[in-house]
Amino acid sequence: MAKRFVSVWFRHLSTDWFNIRQPALGEVPFVLSTATHGRMIVTAANTLAQARGAYAGMVVADARALVPSLNVMEDIPGLPGKLLNRIAEWCIRFSPIVAVDLPDGIIIDASGCTHLWGGEEAYLDAIVNRLKVRGYHVRAAMADTIGAAWAVARYGRDKMLIETFHQSDALMLLPPEALRLDSDTVELFYKLGLRHIKDFMGMPRSALRRRFGQEVIKKMNLAIGLDEEIICPVQPVEQYQERLPSLDPIITASGVEAAFRRLLEMLCESLKGEQKGIRLACIKGYRTDGKIEKIEIGTSHPTVNSEHLYKLFEIKLSSFEPGPGIELFVLEANKVEDNQPAQEKIWGGKDQLAQIRLAELIDRLSGKMGAPSIHRYLPAEHFWPERSIELAETLNQPSSSSWKTDKPRPLQLLSVPEIIEVTAPIPDYPPMLFRHKGKLHKVVKADGPERIEQEWWLQEGEHRDYYCVEDEEGNRYWLFRSGHYKGTKTYQWFVHGFFA
Repeated sequence: MAKRFVSVWFRHLSTDWFNIRQPALGEVPFVLSTATHGRMIVTAANTLAQARGAYAGMVVADARALVPSLNVMEDIPGLPGKLLNRIAEWCIRFSPIVAVDLPDGIIIDASGCTHLWGGEEAYLDAIVNRLKVRGYHVRAAMADTIGAAWAVARYGRDKMLIETFHQSDALMLLPPEALRLDSDTVELFYKLGLRHIKDFMGMPRSALRRRFGQEVIKKMNLAIGLDEEIICPVQPVEQYQERLPSLDPIITASGVEAAFRRLLEMLCESLKGEQKGIRLACIKGYRTDGKIEKIEIGTSHPTVNSEHLYKLFEIKLSSFEPGPGIELFVLEANKVEDNQPAQEKIWGGKDQLAQIRLAELIDRLSGKMGAPSIHRYLPAEHFWPERSIELAETLNQPSSSSWKTDKPRPLQLLSVPEIIEVTAPIPDYPPMLFRHKGKLHKVVKADGPERIEQEWWLQEGEHRDYYCVEDEEGNRYWLFRSGHYKGTKTYQWFVHGFFA
């Protein structure tokens, strides 16, 4: 597929922005200014001011002399860069690859996108018209190379759509500055009477290099396509992405749902061929008013089940506001993992289907209650109970050790043991009474002690003697004494967990 690029030139970027914010400025000549070396210099002028002789670079006092009714406003530092970046992000509705072209343009990689708008001419018209509606004076051109599109957009007179492989012909009648050369080189061309690119395009490259430098050769090669030019998009392009433009803006819930389903089916079908599955996904909706609606979901295991993924998006669908209409839907798989189907066993072994259903159930619960509400724990190689478990990162994370099942453990384990007051015979008998959070409990049954030593590589605290006790109400607790009984009450008792 041949590359096609669109260069958009904002002829009055800064003044257009001021005019959009203050419509009354459209009826009067005004300029933007900034202080330079103790003088106020014009940085930009609107069309009315330019028509009366004011231009960027002149002293404000001289501009006032030419235009007595001139309005002067203070320029905002860095404004063009900020505006172009925002406009480039807005233009992602036309292509996933859009780059800022300082100081007054953007570059759009239109390769493979124009058919969605009914052809290249309709595509170019859509870009220009939409930007003009937003209040910007723009010119745009399309060509096989960025250099040719840039040149025609700024210096072309007639045709803005350059046919494939015809960029050299389109450049011939343009001035030398159309090659994006520095001012000194351009001035040298004019001094030598070379006022059009055709005047020196056919010269030997060695002669051009000796007289004008390597930069001229480089810019010519970029413009005619002998060298490739790389652009840096404002948003990195996801490797796994599907786009769904709308001929008419979608404003209904049923239309949004249909778009979601279609995007998921397309992306899942693509991932199946690569044996990949979605772990994180995001659907963006580009509205006609410039706002972007977004919904993100995550899964506990890689999946290409489009129906399951849609149910996860459906949970959050109420927060997706189409407003005046969505003109482009984009689905991005921000994280994918290998998803190779496992061989099912006829007898014995784990039921792979049951595992998938469990994972999908966890996904739906996470979508409704939030991912932090669902946890999976694995055994850890530690003696002390609060250190003997660790949080699993994924549903399928393997365990490095097995659970200890030879001793009773409480259903609810406190992350930090809580101090209790205890009445107990000595030296190694379970408590008869204990007070927890102000409530007195009488112990009717007890089992223990179970001694758990500290880890020698940690050396924190005394050993612990654990008891399983039951109070008169039938509640069961896991208590422990820290350290030996030494005749003086220097030891402490703690509650560490609760049985069912």
